[in-house]
Amino acid sequence: MIRVPQVRVIDEEGAQLGVMPTPEALRLAQERGYDLVEVAPMASPPVTRLLDFGQYKYELTKREKEAKRKQRAVSFKEVRLKPKIGQGDFETKVRRAIEFLEDGDRIKVAVQFRGRELTHPQIGRDLLAKFADQIKEHGVVERAPLLEGKSMHISVASTHKPRSHEPPPPAAAAVQPQNPPPAPPPAGPEAQPPSPAATTGE
Repeated sequence: MIRVPQVRVIDEEGAQLGVMPTPEALRLAQERGYDLVEVAPMASPPVTRLLDFGQYKYELTKREKEAKRKQRAVSFKEVRLKPKIGQGDFETKVRRAIEFLEDGDRIKVAVQFRGRELTHPQIGRDLLAKFADQIKEHGVVERAPLLEGKSMHISVASTHKPRSHEPPPPAAAAVQPQNPPPAPPPAGPEAQPPSPAATTGE
């Protein structure tokens, strides 16, 4: 229910009809078979439009669903390291972390300590610093290394936009010719056309 005394009216074609008293705008909408819908209630005066409210709600819901379908929730991924990790494994972990960041995900990089390794936390800090340097073109470290229990970790936010992962369009079906070309004649003696019958003179 529109309670303001006057509104700015846009007709069903998108043309400006100007400011008019609300009862007059309602009467105009009824005469044309449309609803009078506020599309900018915070404007002064509020902006209204003549339209089919049911169709308007349907289109609005459809657009919202389409926007949600294209959006992708940002996930929080975890990469685990060991203080004595080899160079090859370290590089593999770096590549995996970059894949997560390129997808727009945030990551947690954690160093897991075991036994007496906890007495050398600086090894974990150095390892995390080296890891952060390897991925700096794809993410930003949100917090300094923090030791919690038997692990030390950093959080990294991606500098990439999340990928939407829309399904690929269906491949076009191959069109089969209705009349396939005739097969070539077989090779060999059978391929030769029969010779015409000899004509005997009388």
